[in-house]
Amino acid sequence: MKYPALLSFQEVLPQLKQFDAIIDVRSQSEFAEDHIPGAINCPVLDDAQRVQVGTMYKQVNAFEAKKLGAVLVGRNIASHIETLFLDKPREWTPLVYCWRGGNRSGAMAHVMAKIGWPVVQLDGGYQTYRRYVNASLAELPQRFRFKVICGPTGSGKSRLLQVLAQQGAQVLDLEQMAAHRGSVLGNLPAELQPSQKTFETRIWDSLQRFDPQYPVFVESESKKVGNLRVPEVLMEIVRGSPCFAVALSRPDRVRLLLEDYAHFVTDPALLNTQLACLTYVHGREKVAYWQQLSSSGRIEELVDELLLKHYDPAYGQSIKRNFDQFSEAQILDLPDISDSTFQRVARQLHQDK
Repeated sequence: MKYPALLSFQEVLPQLKQFDAIIDVRSQSEFAEDHIPGAINCPVLDDAQRVQVGTMYKQVNAFEAKKLGAVLVGRNIASHIETLFLDKPREWTPLVYCWRGGNRSGAMAHVMAKIGWPVVQLDGGYQTYRRYVNASLAELPQRFRFKVICGPTGSGKSRLLQVLAQQGAQVLDLEQMAAHRGSVLGNLPAELQPSQKTFETRIWDSLQRFDPQYPVFVESESKKVGNLRVPEVLMEIVRGSPCFAVALSRPDRVRLLLEDYAHFVTDPALLNTQLACLTYVHGREKVAYWQQLSSSGRIEELVDELLLKHYDPAYGQSIKRNFDQFSEAQILDLPDISDSTFQRVARQLHQDK
């Protein structure tokens, strides 16, 4: 094969894990929005340089812009090779891509091929990968049998999914992928939600690794997890799938939530800011009372109130309306929130193929 080889994503996908490196040569912001799983970012033009070259293209002319671009691209490629790849052997096999599979990845691939590495350039770049993901998310979910873990807020659905994954079950943890716990208080304090494209990439990457012979466990999410939308076909199939309803006493649910939302317990001001979002549902007077409970340290009382007055009524209406088989759900009784209880229930689910 002549290098650099130019291959489509369909040709590359079966051997994606065999590449020694997947190199995304787009700028830092393009890479941050989304990228092929496992890729590293080696910009041949960084964000500031792209603006610089683009401005010269518009204000001067294409020839001057291309000269400047060549200087910057050459300098950046040299730096990446010197700092990251100089120790790589002759048989080291990289895959290189940019936005459309044109000049940026072509420049990097050309230099690498001249050095002697068997480099592959992705034809069509990130755009062709993105089209493939979009098409796959309309088809992939149809290959699997989903088992939906239902239950009101604080019943331990997420913990059960985590234990199932630890035991080797196939788990599609949408809240983990979205970096959000799926409610008005669901923002994670130390982690921003990813872009919509990254969320979809994470879903695709998980699904394409799963074996259709075995079930996939998923939580009974709404159409949005925080600010991110669950792909439509996946949502439709999950909502028509068999359900398992986790049953846990309200005192234990309060205890579990206090453990999972410890950041709110230690920061009442942060909690009160989030509670303010419920004003449009419950009115100022009720929310002010909840904020008072928070500020005075009466957190258990507040959590119990929120379950009784906000979360449970909303869950009761939503679950029956949106999940077709919920009325036939198998009940999973949890006597407590101990690790052994979650492990036992997870084993039961996992062994029941």
